Amino acid sequence: MVKKINSDEYNKNYKNGVTVIDFNATWCGPCQMLAPVLEEISEELADKANFVAIDTDDNQDLAREFGIMSIPAVAVVKDGVKVDMNIGFVPKDALKQFIEKNI
Repeated sequence: MVKKINSDEYNKNYKNGVTVIDFNATWCGPCQMLAPVLEEISEELADKANFVAIDTDDNQDLAREFGIMSIPAVAVVKDGVKVDMNIGFVPKDALKQFIEKNI
């Protein structure tokens, strides 16, 4: 399950372990296409990582911290440190492979 959170929740609850962050916006078409794909992957990999979604319009501070210039952007974070990032929509198999190689 991909949990929608804000910057405060991220800073309080997701600085330890592995977290996959979906940076998105409600007006972003590719973001809306990616959401159900990431939801499926989150269910398949629920025991390996936390999956969260962050609206970049509402959480500009966190988007800036991660250097988000384009969305959708999926970041893999380990113990608060960005390991890798994927920009744009990608098919499920490619996104799952990207996430698995970084967790």
